Amino acid sequence: MKKVFAILLSVLMVFGLAACSSGGGGGKEETKEQGKVFNIYAWNEEFKGFFEKYYEVPEGVTVNWIINPSDGGVYQQKLDEALLNQDKAADDEKIDMFLAEADYIGKYVDSDYTMDITSFGYQNADTMYDYTIKAASDANGVCKGVSFQCCPAAVIYRKSIAKDVLGTDVPEEVQAKIDSWEKFDAVAAEAKAKGYYMTASFAETFRAFSNNCTSPWVDADNNLQFDDQITAWMDQTDNYIKNGYTLTAGVWDAEKTNQMFKDGKTMCFFGPAWYYNFCMTNAQDPANGCVGDWCIVQGPQAYFWGGTWLLAATGSDNTEMLKDIFETFTTNEEVCSKLVSEDNQYPNNTAVVDKFANDESYGNTAILDGQNDIKVFSELAGNIKWENHTNYDQLLNEGLQNKLQEYYNGSVDKETAMKNFYNYVKETYANINVPE
Repeated sequence: MKKVFAILLSVLMVFGLAACSSGGGGGKEETKEQGKVFNIYAWNEEFKGFFEKYYEVPEGVTVNWIINPSDGGVYQQKLDEALLNQDKAADDEKIDMFLAEADYIGKYVDSDYTMDITSFGYQNADTMYDYTIKAASDANGVCKGVSFQCCPAAVIYRKSIAKDVLGTDVPEEVQAKIDSWEKFDAVAAEAKAKGYYMTASFAETFRAFSNNCTSPWVDADNNLQFDDQITAWMDQTDNYIKNGYTLTAGVWDAEKTNQMFKDGKTMCFFGPAWYYNFCMTNAQDPANGCVGDWCIVQGPQAYFWGGTWLLAATGSDNTEMLKDIFETFTTNEEVCSKLVSEDNQYPNNTAVVDKFANDESYGNTAILDGQNDIKVFSELAGNIKWENHTNYDQLLNEGLQNKLQEYYNGSVDKETAMKNFYNYVKETYANINVPE
């Protein structure tokens, strides 16, 4: 029954049938005694680590983390079940804050399960990137949460391989050779001729294309549609697999990440600042890694990947702590600076970003060769737009990649892979019309 309710919640959110509650539309909440248990829902321990490192929990308050994996929509399903029970839950069991990603944040901010951040006294700062505010705002412009990071993404390349393939490893010169997809594809052929892969996953470039779509996955009449950027990615990937420019591994597969060891044969990886810590542990392996053999450039087109938003759950009895957490990770310049210098993050604070970008003595030595990656990322961050996103994005993006991977692995032909994708769409979202 809980699963049925969770699915129902998803449907209600998607169709926007959830009416705005008194907590979701602004105004001041009534002052009440603050709770002693602060419950946080998340899908991994990344933010938990930053929280425990930089946030001082008020005396007498216990923080309870409820973590479920995001794979297959499990995190959202568990979160939805808890939100459905929020009104009936005891105060110490109510969700106070939960995390959301870019692919599905709209589902929650457009519902009455999140509340206006100004209702407990928080104000968005001028130093926050506009798109992070827009992503956390409902259709009426009411902001329901904040992000502690901004996620401009770059091409992270192996200097030694670039030197062999291109004759240079200097960022400005490498960028000039891959600043369009036509040039990138040409270099892929050069890399193959030298015995290298251009990328290590068939889906490696997906976000660079998908975050530049000019139309949503689903149109106003609920028809599934393929933006030109999605079809361009599919065409490129077909070509890369056919010519051996990439591997059939998924973006999270060990086969891909093993290419980050020093004996790897892959030139380019795509990712934002969080990618260093989350995906490049092999590169940092003391015995088998290759720290210092990396630089970053913008690549063929600017894009962003991911981001973590902290959303305020309606019904929380810890609003003072909510406000304090939001301020700590967005406007506290000391904490935001440490996120850069100690954790290789790109913070959602332009004042801190400017400080590091203009600091000639700053360089990332944890992964890179001392390059000032904040300066590079800051040049990309201004190009981030929040457009054409839907509540369907996560599962449709994942579904397309998963079904095509079966084709690239040789399990099915292309026509069957696409039929499988359409069947997946219908099974996941019955309201979406797919091609016959």
